[in-house]
Amino acid sequence: MDKIDRLGWADGMSFTSYGVRVGVRVNDSAILSDLIARLPPGSKPATFTVVDHLYSIIGSSGKRDSKVRRLNLGYWNLLRFARARDFNDVLDAFESHVQLTVAEHAPRRVFVHAGVVGWKDRAILIPGLSQSGKTTLVDQLIRAGATYYSDEYAVLDGRGRVHPYPRALGMRSANGSEAKKVRAEEIGAIVGSKPLRVGLVVSTSYKDGARWRPRQITHGMGVLELMSNTVSARSQPELVLAVLPAALESARILKGVRGEARDIVESILANVT
Repeated sequence: MDKIDRLGWADGMSFTSYGVRVGVRVNDSAILSDLIARLPPGSKPATFTVVDHLYSIIGSSGKRDSKVRRLNLGYWNLLRFARARDFNDVLDAFESHVQLTVAEHAPRRVFVHAGVVGWKDRAILIPGLSQSGKTTLVDQLIRAGATYYSDEYAVLDGRGRVHPYPRALGMRSANGSEAKKVRAEEIGAIVGSKPLRVGLVVSTSYKDGARWRPRQITHGMGVLELMSNTVSARSQPELVLAVLPAALESARILKGVRGEARDIVESILANVT
């Protein structure tokens, strides 16, 4: 840390997100606003002098007339998490890393990798890791009138209720590469503002030409489905094992392969009672 401290820092800030205190420092004041724009949803500025996690970013503001291409670096505490010529790559890595850090260390919330929408005052959870197709399904559900909550994390409180985590949707192109970030409002969606009880969990993956014939599974199996996608399952097992059963207390859990997302939207919404 002494070596990193001596690199020279021009500016910085601290913030809190779901009870996690995070600091950010930069070598160039011009890039601080770019990093602030990538903070987790719901982050609040703070004045901490001591933080739980410290991000140190070395980057260039990227003047187009500059002939010098400096290497951009990102450190999380003592570990380097990003190294790239293009500063946008460091920004993308920072956004992903800081969200994951908050998800793992939040003291009173459980973060499950899942898409989430609201329907009839109940939450629909679609668990799955990146590139599992959950964003595509969330997109189709909100186009059908569901309320947008998240395309990345289901944030559960101690009572098992789901809170909004309204980051921009990461829409991918047909070949699987991420094309752009799209705000839910841009596609006419309403963004949720209140916590909801879980009404339905849909554990599914895409298979070309598959017919949607899901089977209903038990709550115990549903807990295992969510746990395999829970960020803090190993670091905070007691909290996770208390929250997940509470979240599924009154939920229906469906599992099965699917074809095109648009073909199963009506069936999913009909299963929320």
